[in-house]
Amino acid sequence: MAPSDAAPASSASPASPASPADDSSRALSFDRAAARYAEARPGYPPALFDAVEELAGRPLRGARTVDVGAGTGIATRLLLDRGARVLAVEPGPGMAGQLHRTLPHIPVVRGDGNRLPLATASADLITYAQSWHWTDPSLAGPEALRVLRPGGALALWWNTSDHSVPWIAEQDVRLRRFFGVDRSAHGSPDRSPGLPPEFDRAHRTVPWARRVSLDAHLANLGTHSAFLVLGDDAARRFLDEERDRLAELFPDGTVVESYVVELIVALRPERPAPPVRG
Repeated sequence: MAPSDAAPASSASPASPASPADDSSRALSFDRAAARYAEARPGYPPALFDAVEELAGRPLRGARTVDVGAGTGIATRLLLDRGARVLAVEPGPGMAGQLHRTLPHIPVVRGDGNRLPLATASADLITYAQSWHWTDPSLAGPEALRVLRPGGALALWWNTSDHSVPWIAEQDVRLRRFFGVDRSAHGSPDRSPGLPPEFDRAHRTVPWARRVSLDAHLANLGTHSAFLVLGDDAARRFLDEERDRLAELFPDGTVVESYVVELIVALRPERPAPPVRG
């Protein structure tokens, strides 16, 4: 329920004095808000992990899993709860530190999907929760193929706001106007993730919702990269105005955030395809 982390704003809005930041600064902007991120960001429903297991063709329990762009460990913890054997990969020192404080028994490796610091054919499953869009797919795709064992799976997913809900659609209009973007400012999945042709892909959507306080909803908004690179004063002005609007819609102070998780699972073939003969 927040402005997209997938790409920088296309142009500066009159409401925003900040120039658009490049992808690298946005990707590391989360470090300054790691504790707030861990507290405010939504998790994922059990049905998502059911779908991962179904499309991957194996249970998560016991699976050697690499959670790339693990952030503060929101998806990492849920994978652990399903019995996966998880190694977290995270480039940001602040986010990695928060993950270690939350899950001190989980190994955390500093790195990113473009250059996975892992052995070839060492993983049953590689996951990217809200993080594939920070990679260069021309590098991250072949790296996933290298690190996955034959028959292993790459799972990419994004929590996206459900714009069929009127108040969410109206908030998205305000966010797009503020940030000066044409696409959805609530967060968008990458339905063309640039995966190598060797992968066999499947797609699934998983709707879900959570009930949070108005303060928690606004904190969630404020931890997205578009706000983090904007500057505290400008972000605070928008969020204060948003508080006044939503307080009228939700007088009891409870907001129902509705999401649709967009999931892509790509399978590495058990054996290389035979050469094409002319």
